[in-house]
Amino acid sequence: MDARHVIVAGAGPTGVVAALACAQRGFRVTLVESASEIDDNPRAATTHPSTLEFIARLGFVDEFISRGLLCRYFQFWDRDSGTRVAQFDHELLRDETPYPYAVQTEQHKLVQMVLPRLADMPGCSWSFGTELLDATQDDRGVRVTVRRDGQTYPIEGDYLIGADGGRSTVRKLLGVAFEGYTFPERFTVITSVHDFERSLGCCYRNYMAGTQEWAMLFRVAGDDMQGRWRAVMPTRESESDEQALADESVLARLRGIDASCSLDDVVHRKTYNVHQRVAERFRVGRIYLAGDASHLNNPIGGLGLNCGIHDAMELVDTLEAARAGADEQRLDRYHRRRRTLNMEFIQEQTINNKKRLEEKDPAARARRLDELRATEADPARHKAFLMRSSLIASVRRAATID
Repeated sequence: MDARHVIVAGAGPTGVVAALACAQRGFRVTLVESASEIDDNPRAATTHPSTLEFIARLGFVDEFISRGLLCRYFQFWDRDSGTRVAQFDHELLRDETPYPYAVQTEQHKLVQMVLPRLADMPGCSWSFGTELLDATQDDRGVRVTVRRDGQTYPIEGDYLIGADGGRSTVRKLLGVAFEGYTFPERFTVITSVHDFERSLGCCYRNYMAGTQEWAMLFRVAGDDMQGRWRAVMPTRESESDEQALADESVLARLRGIDASCSLDDVVHRKTYNVHQRVAERFRVGRIYLAGDASHLNNPIGGLGLNCGIHDAMELVDTLEAARAGADEQRLDRYHRRRRTLNMEFIQEQTINNKKRLEEKDPAARARRLDELRATEADPARHKAFLMRSSLIASVRRAATID
């Protein structure tokens, strides 16, 4: 087999999945990551049925599920009245997927699972603390310049995958526009060992609409597998990070969800900026963008991580076609598919998800909540909602884009 060389920039979930998928198809792979170690801060965790199918294809889905929490349901709540609006049941997807559930496995665990597998593949390596400085290409291949331990050196390959996050160096070097906007409010995430399931009667994934403040509440396993909950809420535009993360503010936000919460249960707190952006191009010659380097969205619905893994799996098919001598039309299909699907599914859904939770107009808010109730009550609409939220519909739509 022609062992072409793929360089991957970025060892987040998208980058490591792309690297492993390429290695399993016979490519040589060099994976570089600027950070000195795996980022285990609270980040994405929800993995949808369609993505579990891809992880199964890579060969470690059982381990992946065992290190997370299986979530059959997700729920919408009305914070103003303290009542549950609707519950959606993945079991309705049993005839559509081998995995009729979501799994809450934190993204750093995915990286931890992949790297040892990649290291065991012939011709493959990974390196942390290695910063990509420059990238050029011609008809014969790509050449990147990296810096590690103060030393600068080149790496030559056939293709480069830029999976290096929202501030992607690769995207900037290509001069590709990152179209969209940044929300004026930041999001606050508070991690707590308080047992919301017991105190509220909620499931592991909850979306809470509120006229004063919306919230997301979901459970993850934690590294110790003892379980912890993450509450995500917006900051006020005038609120500084220090104010948002102060004890008084953190406690007030948690008690707005459950009055029995205590600061003693809080194990982590942070704020972050939130964007809705899509790259103008996902492919420039031999260089491809994937994951956050090519698209960013708000986290409501848990779609960003999943879409990045879908990018990676589509991309390895594209690189196989490139190795076989495919023409430009075939290679550019990666851009057409991934950008179209991001606009039709990820951007549209996450923007609508946020509007649903933050709606303040009484009439519009009532319509949105009534729509959720009606969707749950109608089996056909219920299933269609799940097909879209789980990205199964997205995967099937991809097959129609040539």
